[in-house]
Amino acid sequence: MRVLVVGGTGFLGYHAVLELIRRGHQVSVIALPPMPSDHIFPPSVEVFLSNIHNLNHGMLLAMLKGQDAVVYAAGADDRVVPKAPAYLYFHKANVEDCLHFFSIAKEAGVKRGVFLGSYFCHFAKLWPELHLAEHHPYIESRLEQEEALFKLGGNEMAICGLRLPYIFGSMPGRTPIWKPLIKYLNSGWWLFYPRGGTNCVSAVRVGEAIAGAVEKGQAGHSYLVGDENLSWDALLSKFGVILGKPKKVLHLPAFILRLAALGLKSIHRLQGRESGLDPVSYITLQTRNTFFDPTLSRKALGYGQGGLDIALKDTVDACLEIPRKEAG
Repeated sequence: MRVLVVGGTGFLGYHAVLELIRRGHQVSVIALPPMPSDHIFPPSVEVFLSNIHNLNHGMLLAMLKGQDAVVYAAGADDRVVPKAPAYLYFHKANVEDCLHFFSIAKEAGVKRGVFLGSYFCHFAKLWPELHLAEHHPYIESRLEQEEALFKLGGNEMAICGLRLPYIFGSMPGRTPIWKPLIKYLNSGWWLFYPRGGTNCVSAVRVGEAIAGAVEKGQAGHSYLVGDENLSWDALLSKFGVILGKPKKVLHLPAFILRLAALGLKSIHRLQGRESGLDPVSYITLQTRNTFFDPTLSRKALGYGQGGLDIALKDTVDACLEIPRKEAG
């Protein structure tokens, strides 16, 4: 197939492009300039360096004509702390802008579409008593994104989504988002961290899942993609072994965590900003085990299992800026 990847030079888009190429698809990319590194893709990949919001309707329509599928690996993630109210920012980035792009793709005759979302959507529906969409503008935007895109797709365009958990690995020219954590673990400080845990997966497996969704994802379906369930203690222990600095994790009481979160929220308020994940309410979610069984999505999309330890090692090496040729 001919596949256009929006955000193809980003972390997940990069791994999706590599997997799609490996499977024999013809891939093109729209991404924000500049390129993260030279020659990250083979010459067969055509890269358009531009913000898609700066491309008018006619330009986007022309680029989408003849494409069989699109992958939307763009949008705003939960690390962004925009000006208040945060909902307006996340709704525009994850709902309005995404919907605009897919509307033009549908007009261009593209038959398949994949967008990358968050596993928080799964837990928002699994644990309604937490009212996650009400407390967290980011999670609300991701739920609205799913609803809007599935409604748009209808019978003419098969759109599916991937609900993604914590992802590890590396790519050329970009520093992993985990650098502050790795720096903390590599320091001489005591290790304080909450109880709870999450599902973890390597970026390589996510790339396989994206390619699988392009090829056979069902319209209107959200796939819960992941690999290994780990407590925070187990995950930090793995990082400690890689760094050669294993540490015992010290758990602070929940009320202390909430006080710290309240302080952070107050700072944001003084700055006229608001987090997409409310710091105080997020403590309840972070201290739970956000575990799930990825068997169904693995079977449906055909992505692999394992490789997390290699991805964690790659993450550490990239955060410490160890050249790949020297990495173990």
